[in-house]
Amino acid sequence: MESLTPQQRANPVNTVRSQILEACNKATVFEPGIFSLTVPTGGGKTLSAMSFALGHAERHGLRRVIVVIPYTSIIEQNADIYRQALGAENVLEHHSNLDPIKQSERQGEEQTARQELAAENWDAPVIVTTTVQFFESLFSNQPARCRKLHNIAGSVIILDEVQSLPPDYLISILEALNELTAHYGCSVVLSTATPPALAFREGFPWGLKNNRAIAPEGLEIQTRLKRVVYEWPASLAASLDWPELAAEITPLSQALVVVHRREDARILARLLTEHADPESVFHLSALMCPAHRSEVLIQVRSRLASGAECRLVSTQLVEAGVDLDFPVVYRALAGLDSLVQAAGRCNREGKLETGRVCIFRSVSMPPQGTPQRALEVTQSLLAEQGENLDIDDPAIFESYFSRLYFTRNLDSRNIQPLRQDFSFASVAGAFKLIEDGFSCPVVVPYQCASEAVQRLRVLGPDRARFRALQPYTVSIYPQAMQKLSQAGALEVIEGVNVLNAHYGHLYDKRFGLVIGDNPSADSESLIV
Repeated sequence: MESLTPQQRANPVNTVRSQILEACNKATVFEPGIFSLTVPTGGGKTLSAMSFALGHAERHGLRRVIVVIPYTSIIEQNADIYRQALGAENVLEHHSNLDPIKQSERQGEEQTARQELAAENWDAPVIVTTTVQFFESLFSNQPARCRKLHNIAGSVIILDEVQSLPPDYLISILEALNELTAHYGCSVVLSTATPPALAFREGFPWGLKNNRAIAPEGLEIQTRLKRVVYEWPASLAASLDWPELAAEITPLSQALVVVHRREDARILARLLTEHADPESVFHLSALMCPAHRSEVLIQVRSRLASGAECRLVSTQLVEAGVDLDFPVVYRALAGLDSLVQAAGRCNREGKLETGRVCIFRSVSMPPQGTPQRALEVTQSLLAEQGENLDIDDPAIFESYFSRLYFTRNLDSRNIQPLRQDFSFASVAGAFKLIEDGFSCPVVVPYQCASEAVQRLRVLGPDRARFRALQPYTVSIYPQAMQKLSQAGALEVIEGVNVLNAHYGHLYDKRFGLVIGDNPSADSESLIV
């Protein structure tokens, strides 16, 4: 893959990115095994990791590169980057949000058909998939999922944002990665800005063995890519309510605010539209369908580039890998890894001397489970170190993740005993990163959704027509789905729940399907 041009190198951030790329290219000579690429957000990990993987595969006779990404919100963005660099015919996306209609327009009918076949068994040079798809396939007993397993052998596997691996399944995941490298000819690249404590060590026998760093310490990456200053809350006991936060944000011409919950994002965005130009206020959450979120990101990037006023309120979905560059970012106090990810949207290109990342104590709590425990660990570190807590020091994350893992059952579903008993069906049933029935998909009336629904209605079901609906699908809680169904707001077409025309007003042009978050709060809107 090509190095940066002399003009690009003139930017200090791009100079470091170029050196990281060169380090990745030099590291391809290492024998296959486990590697870590620890680079701050905005350091060019996406292309640098791929450059290492391709060079490493060529040198050692490995067959393909599999990129494993935790969030569907960024998978299409990264796949597009790879297609531009490597050619569309060499890159296969395999995830739930794949849109075959858009894909055929972009790549042509013949190429799309070929990739549909390749998706069955991952028979392509570069695979871009999700954490759910990859690991659930490894632990599955279903023929459709297992059909691809032989093509994982002899691959370079890039685990992007590796710090997001779910703690409740961590022992099984780490054992699988050790097996893939020890017995199946794979190399694994742990790509992250916040390295989790996954190494084999005393007291952690399941850890990854013989992990080698790709980027040498002599590059001083952390120091040279430091582009923000963190402003910590004056008191961990006092929270900042939404009107106070809105008053702080309103005078800022460009700012990103990341909050814990979807309801938080709606409340704050509404307050900002009352005090600032409504056209300058944007909102992102998972209650907006993927096509809607993509459109908002296009508008936000355009306003940021032109210098126009732009205030974006979002849940955590904006943090990992979404390419945004704000001068100021506000983040609700959370796990250290989440704070760093949010900071990656601040002064990303180094155009300012320093950007501001303002941490505030929210009136709400993060979702239960790992997010709440991560907040507790951060609070304990802050209580010990106060403003001296150096979040830019990678060593702090060894302490952070060790504490996070120490208090969790890293095999909470008892998968390891089931594996030892060769209970394959039980293992497959227990290894569910997204629980069946936890959320329910519903197709919403956004952009071309009605055309995709009509094709399904008239022509009947097939894989392409189901996938064509994914960009217009929102996952909501079962209680909200039940309320919509009882009100007659849903039409079921070939097993797909579709918000019918009489209830199209439930999908808000700014906030998405609000009733999916808190059905009781919007009961009056179910009356037509």
